[in-house]
Order: sequence, then C-alpha cells, then structure tokens
Amino acid sequence: MENLPTAIVIAAYNELPNLQQLIPQLRELLPHAYIVVADDNSPDGSPAFLHESAEKDPLIIPLIRPQKAGYGLAVLAGFRRALELGAQRIVSLDADFSHDPRDVPHLLAALDQADVAIGSRYYQGVRVLNWHPTRLLLSLFANRYVGIILRIPVLDATSGFRAYRRNAAEIIIQTPIQSRGYSFLVELLFRVHSHGMRIVEVPIIYSERREGQSKMSKGVIAEAMIRPWLLRFGKKR
Repeated sequence: MENLPTAIVIAAYNELPNLQQLIPQLRELLPHAYIVVADDNSPDGSPAFLHESAEKDPLIIPLIRPQKAGYGLAVLAGFRRALELGAQRIVSLDADFSHDPRDVPHLLAALDQADVAIGSRYYQGVRVLNWHPTRLLLSLFANRYVGIILRIPVLDATSGFRAYRRNAAEIIIQTPIQSRGYSFLVELLFRVHSHGMRIVEVPIIYSERREGQSKMSKGVIAEAMIRPWLLRFGKKR
C-alpha cells in the first residue's frame, strides 16, 4: 500500500508555532502526501501561514473555517476534503507534537492488515511522557470505561493518532456523528467497529504538547463520560 494516495489531516486552533515545525517534518517524511489542515480561523496568524505554505506547496490544503466549532467537526471537514482529493489512506494527528510525526509511516504500514490503525499509548505497556500521575490515571480509567461499555477490543480508544483506509473513512463520513469534543474519537471507533472494520494498535510514545495550551475542559470531560452510554443505548435501539 506504499504508493496509495495519502492525506494527513490536522485539526488546529492557535497552533502556529507548532504548525511551522510540523508541516516541514511531515513533508520530509511523506513527500507526496496531502497535508490537510482544518483551522478554525485562529487569531494567531495560522490562516495566513497556511495560505502562504499552500502557494509554495500545492499538496498543502488549508481548510479555514469561519469560527471555532470544535475538534470533531474540524476533523470531519478534513476527512471530507481528503476523500475529495482521492486519498486511499488518511492519517489524523494533533498539531502539538504530542504525536511524533516519525510514527506516521508505522501507522500507514499497519493498514496492510487492518482498516484502522491506532497509535496506542497503552498497547504493550504504558508509554506516556510528562503527564501528572492523576492525568494518566484518568486516561487509563477513561479507556477502561469505554471498553467495558462499548466492548471495543482496544486499549487506547481515546487516541487521536490514527490511520484509516478509505473504506473506514467513508463509513465515518456517511454516519451522523453526534460528539463534538474528544469523545468524538470514541464515537468514530465505535462506528467503524460496528461495521466490522479491522482495528489494530501500534505502540507509540506520547509526549505532552510542546507549545500552546490544552483544549481540554470540564464540558469536554462531561461529554466523554456520557457519550459512551448514549452510543450503547443507540446501538440497542
């Protein structure tokens, strides 16, 4: 699958210093991949930087949305654009270097045997850097919580570092997605798992963000607690 058209989707808001470093690194790793950046009209200068970058590199695709509308909608917009571009493989990762771009080729290689590959912090051991123990325990609990309720057979259902085959991405786009915060990641996985898609985990090392501030909030956490039950109820209905 090495020569299949590939798109990397990045949802960003106020990530200019990171995007200035991340995009060149991704281009070096994957010279022929589309880099689709869904930016919610960040006031930090990101839109101008992305448009300037696209003028120099036509494989950089800026998606400048009119206002901040949430992580989930930004990722979905990126997926739609990637599919329009003809991508057969789509990678999603964060802009803040918590996901090491050097792991992208490993996720893509895993698609030889799967429809979705997860960059997993907990498969084959815990590999998380620079987190307070309380946050690590919360993440471990959240993934256990999701696994019990939704019966998705993975250890890291909340990782946003993933690779999808086109068929899995099409299922995601064609299915109404209700989540808007980071529970969106769980809902995507639930949807593809419900369609019998093959999911594998690839061990990665996760490191806390380099620049900027986390987008996590109490509302995001509350939705993450409630959404698995709503998905489970919907499945039964």
